[in-house]
Amino acid sequence: MQIKINTIIDCMKNLNKKYKNLRRYFNYKKNKVNFITMKNKLQKIYLSKQNKDIKKINKKYKTLKKTINNIKSIKKKIKYVKELFQLSIEIRDNSILDDINVYIKNINIRINNLKTKKMFCKKYDKYNCYIDFQSGSGGIEAQDWTSILLKMYLKWIEKKKFKSKIINKLNGEKSGIKSATLHVTGKYAFGWLRTESGVHRLVRKSPFDTGNKRHTSFSSTFIYPEIQNKINIKINQNDLRIDVYKSSGSGGQHVNKTESAVRITHISTGIVVQCQNNRSQHKNKNTAMKQIKKKLYNLEIEKKNIKKQKIENKKSDIRWSNQIRSYIFDDSRIKDLRTGIEIRNVQYVLNGNLDKFIKANLNMKP
Repeated sequence: MQIKINTIIDCMKNLNKKYKNLRRYFNYKKNKVNFITMKNKLQKIYLSKQNKDIKKINKKYKTLKKTINNIKSIKKKIKYVKELFQLSIEIRDNSILDDINVYIKNINIRINNLKTKKMFCKKYDKYNCYIDFQSGSGGIEAQDWTSILLKMYLKWIEKKKFKSKIINKLNGEKSGIKSATLHVTGKYAFGWLRTESGVHRLVRKSPFDTGNKRHTSFSSTFIYPEIQNKINIKINQNDLRIDVYKSSGSGGQHVNKTESAVRITHISTGIVVQCQNNRSQHKNKNTAMKQIKKKLYNLEIEKKNIKKQKIENKKSDIRWSNQIRSYIFDDSRIKDLRTGIEIRNVQYVLNGNLDKFIKANLNMKP
C-alpha cells in the first residue's frame, strides 16, 4: 500500500503543477477581472436598452465564463481527490487508491483537452493540410536541403500518427528535390503545422564541394488548409423577394394576359433573375429558382477563389527576411528566429522532434 501512496503523492504533485500552469496559460487572474468588468458592462447595456455592441460583448463574455468555469471545475476535482486521498489513508482502504488513480488520469485528460482547444482556435485548425516545399538559392546544395526537410516533416507526421502522401515531387538535377507537395491528414493537422510556413536556412560544409567549404542554402515550406470544395446552396425563403408580372410578347394572340412572368431577387446579395419563357407561372418560378441557385453557386466559387488567392499571396519569398529557423550543422545548433528557442542537437530535430518549436510558436500571441 505504501508504494501506491508514494506513487499517488507524486501524481498529485504533478497534477498541482499542471493546474498552476493551466491558470497561467489561460491568464486566469486577468481574465477573472475582465469577466467581472464585462458582466457589469452587459448589465448596464441591458438596463439602457442600447444593444448596438451587445452581440459582440456577449460572445466574449460567454467565452470567458466558460474558461473560468472550466478552471474552477478542475480546482474542485483536485480538491475532491485530495480529500479522498486523506480518507483512504485514515481508513487504510486500498481500493480507494485505485479510484484516485482513475480520477487523476481523467483530470489530466481534461487539462490537456482545454489546452488543445485554446491552442487550436483558428478557423481552419481542424482541417487537413498541404505542405509545399521549394528549394531556394544554393543549387544542388539547396535541393539536397529540401529533401532533408521533407524527410524531417515526414518523421514528425509519423510521430503524430497523422497520415501523409507525396502528391507532387520534382527531383533535382543531381541530388535532392527542387519542389514537392505533401498532403497531411489528421485531426488538427493544419493547426499543428500552420506556424511552420517560412524559410529554413542551412549552414554546413557541403558534401558536394570538393574543397569542403561552408555553404548557406535556403528552402521554404508553405502550409495551407485543405478547404472543402463541396458547396451546398441553401436558400432561406425569407431572403427572397418574388414579383410576378405579365409577360411581354410580340402582340396579338402572343400577349400573355395573366401574370405568368416571375422575377426573383436575392435580398442579401442583390442577385436578380427573371423568367417568362413559359405561360405557367409555376414553371417560370421553378426555372428562376434554378437560375438563382446557379448564380449563388458561382458567387461561392468566386469567394473560394479569392480565399485561395489570399492564401497563395501569403507565400514567403525565399530570402533572408522570411527566415523562421536556422540549422547550423557544424555547430550542432538549430535556432528558431521567432521564439529564440535553440536546440543543440541537429540529428534530434531532423528525426522529427519539432514539437518544442511548434508549441512555442502556437502559444505566441497572434
